[in-house]
Amino acid sequence: MRIRFSSYPKAMDSQIPTLPLPLVVSLILAALALRLARAEEKPALMPALLAACALQGLTVSLVQHYGLTALRPLQPVTATAIPPLAWIAFQSAARRAPRRSDALHAAGPLFTAFCLLFAPATLDIVVSSLFAGYSAAILIALWTTPETLPRTRLDGGTIPRRIWIAIAAALFGSAVGDGLIAAAIATDRADLVPWIFGTFSSLALLAIGTLSLSDTLTTPDSAEPPQDPSRDDADLLDRLESLMTADRLYLDPDLTLSRLARRLGVPVKTLSAAINRSTGQNVSRYINARRIAHACERLTAGDSVTTAMFESGFNTKSNFNREFARVTGQTPSSWKAARPAAPPDR
Repeated sequence: MRIRFSSYPKAMDSQIPTLPLPLVVSLILAALALRLARAEEKPALMPALLAACALQGLTVSLVQHYGLTALRPLQPVTATAIPPLAWIAFQSAARRAPRRSDALHAAGPLFTAFCLLFAPATLDIVVSSLFAGYSAAILIALWTTPETLPRTRLDGGTIPRRIWIAIAAALFGSAVGDGLIAAAIATDRADLVPWIFGTFSSLALLAIGTLSLSDTLTTPDSAEPPQDPSRDDADLLDRLESLMTADRLYLDPDLTLSRLARRLGVPVKTLSAAINRSTGQNVSRYINARRIAHACERLTAGDSVTTAMFESGFNTKSNFNREFARVTGQTPSSWKAARPAAPPDR
């Protein structure tokens, strides 16, 4: 039996349920938060950041699209929980361990709640300022941090830095969206508010959530020529070389700059600067060069590309292939094919 769609009554069109963009974003972020919370290894506070973004998307959709205006006062409070959570997640995942003083960042949402009760006319400025301020704080911290973020894995290269730059940009984009909403209301164009929420705010929340799980946004950074190392730099590099040879720390996929600095008993910045001045490379490239040398040994011994990758301290094939090509000028498969396998042991 053929069904003619044109024969459906037009009244049925209004009965088809639809999901607004903020709610779709909220569901995606909630799923990502659950996935990350169940992972054995996860960036500190990142699940909480994703959950806060999901809650904001849910609140926006309930107020703007389903008419639950009683929840409207919650919107600015739940929104201003996101920037400080992003800042604390950034610090905890990339730069340092969590501190009790991080709780002071709850002042942002609390001040927003105070303004909601006693100075509602200031809410637009407060919300936009918090998003823009924390965005600027993350970018400034990245600018003043050594090439490799101390608490990120060294096989990640520049990926973590670029992800946090993008998250900071998403925070700023949300601030722009809040400013546009205020401008629309001030110019009697309140009809534009749902569209602005659906674009700037929702897409900014989605960007913050998905970027936290991304392994893209990277290009190999260029090497710099070695500078004149000091005697202290040379001594520290000798100690590092000895440590690498004796303990082969570069084979640890969870190796970070902060762990390496602790083993040598020096500050992170001192170690990073010494490697840069002595070799013209950042710490990530220095470690990855050793990892690629070990991978070449394993490939020559007959290991598969995948086995050599994991045995050499890499977690992802994309990073391994990129670093292998940078060091050898070939792909792992091409390099392996061009060399005879080692004879079997007798």
